Amino acid sequence: MCAWQKPKKNASAVRLVGAQVALFRRVARLTQRELAERLCLAEESVASIEQGRRPLKPDLAEQLDRVLETKGALAVAVQNLPEMDRYPVWAEEFMDREREAVALSSYENQVLPGLLQTEGYARAAFLSMVPPLSEEEIEHRVAARIERQDLLHRKEPPSASFIVSEAVLMDRLGGDEVYQEQLRHLCDCADLPGLSLQVMPFGRKTHAGLSGPFVLLETPDHEHLAYTEAQRGSQLVSDSDEVSILARKYAMLRTQALNPEDTKGLLDRRQGD
Repeated sequence: MCAWQKPKKNASAVRLVGAQVALFRRVARLTQRELAERLCLAEESVASIEQGRRPLKPDLAEQLDRVLETKGALAVAVQNLPEMDRYPVWAEEFMDREREAVALSSYENQVLPGLLQTEGYARAAFLSMVPPLSEEEIEHRVAARIERQDLLHRKEPPSASFIVSEAVLMDRLGGDEVYQEQLRHLCDCADLPGLSLQVMPFGRKTHAGLSGPFVLLETPDHEHLAYTEAQRGSQLVSDSDEVSILARKYAMLRTQALNPEDTKGLLDRRQGD
């Protein structure tokens, strides 16, 4: 497993480096697709870097310098990017991979997955944090969380599976009005193309998810990753053995949870209650 605890690179600087990559590519008379093939990447990954939506990592910068014959210019640029002490790199890396994922699977036992939260629910979740966040920081995080949900509405959305504990549906973060709105939103999400929502019911005699929440991702390059969260830090997992263990856990969770049809029935009953 690998955990990153460094601060996030400045967004404007990331866009500047991306523009440099685009310039060097054009000077080399390569298309995005041709460059992606030489780097064994998806074309969308190159586009994301050039548009500043995905930061250029040091190892890829070195590869680009070799392919584009830029004499280390990109590696030096990445090494000297100014930093912002707001988001750790592991979170940034996860969101980069999540944004481009072709498949994702998420298990949660304490709170609804961020990709399924309404604005009111997300705000209530951030208001619950200890120590408390400033109002400005809460609004910033809510906006970022809602923006992440765009990936579920892409022209070609990822295959998405979500399993949540029934206990999550018992909490009423934000009050009754927010709760009812969130239930309606879950029902709408359950009808999205390629999305499966399942509830892990109370009363199980066996449970494959007792160790806590996690997310599985498949990238456009068919790389399989996992992401786990804890109280004071999280991990982006790339080790194939560790990812395999979590994938097997998730497969078992899907058999233990209510199927999507029964889950919709449970949500309908919750709305009636």
